[in-house]
Amino acid sequence: MPHHRTPSPWVTLPREAWATLRSATPLTLTEADVEALRGTAEQLSLEEVAEVYLPMSRLLNLYVAARQDLHRVTDTFLGSLAAKVPFVIGVAGSVAVGKSTTSRILQALLARWPDHPEVALVTTDGFLLPNAELDRRGLMDRKGFPESYDVAALVRFVAAVKSGEPEVRAPVYSHLTYDVVPEEKVVIRQPDVLIIEGLNVLQSGTGADDRVFVSDFFDFSVYVDAEEDDIERWYRERFRTLRETAFRDPRSYFARYADLDDAEADATAADIWRRINGRNLRENVLPTRTRADLILQKGPDHRVEQVLLRKL
Repeated sequence: MPHHRTPSPWVTLPREAWATLRSATPLTLTEADVEALRGTAEQLSLEEVAEVYLPMSRLLNLYVAARQDLHRVTDTFLGSLAAKVPFVIGVAGSVAVGKSTTSRILQALLARWPDHPEVALVTTDGFLLPNAELDRRGLMDRKGFPESYDVAALVRFVAAVKSGEPEVRAPVYSHLTYDVVPEEKVVIRQPDVLIIEGLNVLQSGTGADDRVFVSDFFDFSVYVDAEEDDIERWYRERFRTLRETAFRDPRSYFARYADLDDAEADATAADIWRRINGRNLRENVLPTRTRADLILQKGPDHRVEQVLLRKL
């Protein structure tokens, strides 16, 4: 009896093959733009933008155009003019994997396409419960885990944006104070595209779970992937860099780490990784990878080595 292999839902494209898919898309970012968009302790070259992110922006531009056409068809059928509905992109991945940089580059590139000049970016950090509440619930060591977020508020926010509300407000998070900023809000006004970046944005329920998840509102999703050993090393490197920079600010939640020597900084970062970030990655973030429409797989130097694109 012949053995039938289950077809893979992915097209796997090595970097070189993926890079050719930019077609004639012009590079609209300069070296200075890339410098401004680069994350802390992260390598990002203009070549990386041209070979990895430009093809991605071209693909997404095609998706957005197709979605806009579909809306027009529906409006014609209903004989109405519906409210403008943003195309929503989710970007997920571990702490320190570079998803914030990926999101900022996508925002910059997509905003330069003529069909969708308004591209907004919101991180789910703003929807973390305030530190006082996390303390009260005994969750400070679970920060970033699904239970540390006000998930209902996040779902309400995305649902309001998706339903075409003219103005929707999202809370703001400060990485300096390591807390939600009281009374501060970012206002989203019917953008053409909304990028939502966060650790757990691709989470969904079980088959028996009828709750609504933020991922239910995504038109397209990206998972930034790398080996855990590499991500942990990047986290330690970033911790060292922040010790020289942000931790020096007396307002910083992490000011107490500013005077650690290299060995102490590495030991502290490794401990935080072991107790919190690594555990959250394995238990909650990594299991959502296969729900993405596109996976960027990075090598040890932050360079994207291959791209997996969902076909089924």
